[in-house]
Amino acid sequence: MPPAADTTASPRTGARPQTERPSAPAKYLGVLFAVAIAAAAVNLRPVVTSLGPLLDSVRADLGMSSTLAGLLAAVPSLCFALFGFLAPAAARRIGPIAVITAGMGAITAGVLARSFAGGTAVFLLLTALALAGVAVSNVLLPVVIKRYFPEKVGPMIGLYSMALSAGTALAALVSVPLTSALGGDWRYGLGVWAGLGALALVLWLPVLIAKRERGERAGSAGAPAKLPITRSRTAWAMAAYFGLQATGAYVVMGFLSKIFQDSGIDKGTSGALLAVTMVIGVPVSFVLPNLAARRGDQRLFVVVLASFGIAGYAGLAFAPAGAPWVWAVLVGLSNCAFPLVLTMIGLRARTAGGVAQLSVFAQGVGYLISIPGPILVGWIYQATGRWYGPLGFLALLLVPQMLFGLRAARARHIEDEAVHPAERVKA
Repeated sequence: MPPAADTTASPRTGARPQTERPSAPAKYLGVLFAVAIAAAAVNLRPVVTSLGPLLDSVRADLGMSSTLAGLLAAVPSLCFALFGFLAPAAARRIGPIAVITAGMGAITAGVLARSFAGGTAVFLLLTALALAGVAVSNVLLPVVIKRYFPEKVGPMIGLYSMALSAGTALAALVSVPLTSALGGDWRYGLGVWAGLGALALVLWLPVLIAKRERGERAGSAGAPAKLPITRSRTAWAMAAYFGLQATGAYVVMGFLSKIFQDSGIDKGTSGALLAVTMVIGVPVSFVLPNLAARRGDQRLFVVVLASFGIAGYAGLAFAPAGAPWVWAVLVGLSNCAFPLVLTMIGLRARTAGGVAQLSVFAQGVGYLISIPGPILVGWIYQATGRWYGPLGFLALLLVPQMLFGLRAARARHIEDEAVHPAERVKA
């Protein structure tokens, strides 16, 4: 057996030590893993955004009221809260890669099966199945990136965010023309998106086999002690900020196309306008986190994004067809509070374990907070027949969103707040 290579520099020659290079199979597996992460991220929003431009057709065919349509817009938040809380426990039992792979399977099955639904209840149930897959993947993809790409967290999070935004915009942009090309039946227009889930599933299966995770060893090795996170004011502010921005985002994804259509804009253009609100997040998701991370706090970004939203909702309320592309851009910029809050979650904890706990808490509680918003918007619209009330409600929500955001954006760490008073005295 040949001796191991000496990695120390020679004191006489000063030669640089040889660094261990990954083998070709390991390198190819790393590339496949990165592609699989991007493919999974692409699937995290089409379940919702492919539905918005086709919502009128779905409602008419299934006999769905406006209030039920509002409930449909709230289902993502409910699923994200419920299954987001369950995802870490599932990851500890079978490993995060296995859970994400199962999530891709749930997305594929749910999206395909709901296109055959004969009633509202079945449609909602199958949408929830797909969203369960989205929820667990949403929570665990950053965990997988942190674990398997520890030296490339920034670029991989950027890849993840851009792929998510691209998938969101793609579904909004092409759902209507794709449905028309497939004969005009909304069932084909929604069901075709199962193909993206199937592709992601095919990519994740070899990663699952290659990594061979084993439950507790894969999911909880070196797990840090659990923080009493409910004692942290920053954590609660983060959860409220996350929840209020999610309320606006899911109302926009569910109703923006309808708002434009009611103003006389055709379905294809309304889908393109929704896509603009989403695609604006592709470059911003890459640039904004880097800018925000360089500052001691992120309060300036909180105020600017909220101001964009107020201006966009005002334009939609009073002149939706007057400058629709401007309103779409402004609303899209306001929805970039999502990558901002993800960045703040990473900055508000000192350790990776603290970040993971803050992420689960902020997203879980935040999505619970966001559930009533879309339902109220659907109810207000059904009661008034106009969009002034719902849009005024969204603009009003931006005020507490900004206030909670200002608190969450301060340079604080939850480890300093989420400790028992006795421990603080000892320290």
